[in-house]
Amino acid sequence: MGMVSEAIGLALLGSSMVPAAFAERDALNRRCGRVVAEAVLRGGPLPRDIVTRKALENACAVVAATGGSTNAVLHIPAIANEAGIGFDMDDVAVVFARTPLIGNLQPGGKYLARDIHEIGGAPVVLRELLRGGYIHGDTMTVTGRTLAEELATAAAPDGDIVRVLDAPISPNGGLIILKGNLCPDGAVLKTAGLKSLRHRGPARVFENEETAQYAVAHRLYQPGDAIIIRNEGPRGGPGMREMLGITALIYGQGNGEKVALITDGRFSGATRGMCIGYACPEARVGGPISLVQDGDIIEIDATPGVGTIRVMLTDDELDDRAAARGKIANPRLGGLLEKYSAVVGQANKGAVTHSGNVDWPMDPVPDIAR
Repeated sequence: MGMVSEAIGLALLGSSMVPAAFAERDALNRRCGRVVAEAVLRGGPLPRDIVTRKALENACAVVAATGGSTNAVLHIPAIANEAGIGFDMDDVAVVFARTPLIGNLQPGGKYLARDIHEIGGAPVVLRELLRGGYIHGDTMTVTGRTLAEELATAAAPDGDIVRVLDAPISPNGGLIILKGNLCPDGAVLKTAGLKSLRHRGPARVFENEETAQYAVAHRLYQPGDAIIIRNEGPRGGPGMREMLGITALIYGQGNGEKVALITDGRFSGATRGMCIGYACPEARVGGPISLVQDGDIIEIDATPGVGTIRVMLTDDELDDRAAARGKIANPRLGGLLEKYSAVVGQANKGAVTHSGNVDWPMDPVPDIAR
């Protein structure tokens, strides 16, 4: 997400990969202060001048090119919503599919953020993407210059930490959006470093993270299973807790590439294996993931250009289960959590709590605000 801030133009190029303990951050902080003060004095660019549809596409491209965090699929649409731009998981999917993976970064690759910093930072990635036409160079940055102008002096890729476009790690980005009757509005899988892109196996269903954690810790599952954790989405969680503990357990038991893990909750940049999150619609709002039963066969194909996730049931069978289940009762949470659960939207739209101004013309900013 640090790279995302640079790709959008809200952060200074070269700023996001500097390790926190490095003394050079002092000079960087002073420069940031000067740039912001200059923008205020000259009346722009304002954040809404910077955050455009093209800038959001640039953000998606740098995530795909580096095998970045699956959480970006939440954050980028949420940023778009705040800027009044309609930009959801489907828009993210288009950019992911067309962008090659060139960043050899952990957990799917070899290197760390510090290594990126030592060869020139995020601008190295962005320069190569611009050279290949995978990002827009005419977007505005906080300095008042275009992204292409800012990248004019960026270093070229070293060929190892960051590959050149002529020799990418993969011709498709390090993440993919999956769709099918299990997740008709989409789900997210990180494919960077994934050895197998297909999985077919019986569902092992858990109603929350805690029961799944117990079962995995006590090995109450089998290789080949499709472990489903539901009721952990924006409304069901509420708030989508990050499930790194379960993925770490599965890998620690040597089953990281032997099972699939599917949830309406979320993961992060440290996720490895067939870990599919952000399943939409979530269980709490009656999504198909709420209808899956132990033993149902789950089929996943993350091959580029395919991207499917299905439960092997007919539409009629799913409809019959929904009718038998009836209306889903919302638990009483009390206080702010209950209010949040009542208003938050789905993950494919950024899990935002307001969306009334998307794609509406924005009111002009009064002079006093400048």
